[in-house]
Amino acid sequence: MKFGLTAYGTVYAMGIHPSANRTRITAKGLLQMAESYGLQGSEIPLDILKGSDPDEAAEYACDRGLFINIAASGFDVAALKEALQLANRVGALTVRTLVGGAKFGGDRRHMAGSWKPFLQTILRSFQEVMESAAPAGANLAVENHQDLASEELLWLCESIGSDKFGITLDTGNPLATAEEPVDFFRRVAPFVKNVHLKEYAIYSSEEGYRLVRKPLGQGVINFPELLRILNEVNPQVTMSVEHGALEARHVRVLQEDFWTEYPERTALQLTRLLRFVEDHAKNKGDWRTPFEKGAQPEEIIAYELEEMNVGMAYLSNLMKRYA
Repeated sequence: MKFGLTAYGTVYAMGIHPSANRTRITAKGLLQMAESYGLQGSEIPLDILKGSDPDEAAEYACDRGLFINIAASGFDVAALKEALQLANRVGALTVRTLVGGAKFGGDRRHMAGSWKPFLQTILRSFQEVMESAAPAGANLAVENHQDLASEELLWLCESIGSDKFGITLDTGNPLATAEEPVDFFRRVAPFVKNVHLKEYAIYSSEEGYRLVRKPLGQGVINFPELLRILNEVNPQVTMSVEHGALEARHVRVLQEDFWTEYPERTALQLTRLLRFVEDHAKNKGDWRTPFEKGAQPEEIIAYELEEMNVGMAYLSNLMKRYA
């Protein structure tokens, strides 16, 4: 396993958020930032890579033995083929994409009656992309971006049937599709190409629960078990630190219509989820991040970087076991 850094957990510090008031990070700069934390590579957003000098970033990574992944999005065939071509040019291992459809917090209610046709469209697009993918080229890995459940990710992987197609596992997002995280990890592990190491705390609400970003090791995700599973089943994966969004995600599982368009779940699955939430949820305290409180950019940057420092102190100890 190799450990790297994404851009999306520090969007103010990296100048990505439009209110950050600082210069946007470059592809080479993201690799250098990863190195400064003792990491082995980066997942670089496609627009940042294209807006930088891709060959310079590739040369820098090659010279230092760093890996590159690319963060793309969507399921447009031409756009994904272009992303894979760029990935092969810079020696990237994986192109991550996401499909959307659901709102954050796993909410599909606005797609009542249209979710299954949406999935079929996604499948056809990915199949077309993979038909022309280079056998020795980069992987394409769709993320569980608070949209696709484990059942649907497995269906996509099995239907496409390509060694170059798989999953980008976001470790916090199973809770957004109402799944117990370790159950989710075990189910998808054979198809995982790439991992986003994300941590959440859970805050109870009358409608369900909120997911609030935390530094790695300070929330509810069982990272030692995640790494044990992947080391046993799929040890070649890359994984990158990605602290969560600056806005909490509200998962309204106690509203009956939340389950609109969801796969059928067994009583055992739901019991494990609800027990997990009951065991870990906080019922008091202010869950808002500085961003949600209207803080100035400098305060948000300090908050992001402090979370990185705390999270990396935790992760560094885990990384030693898999060096």
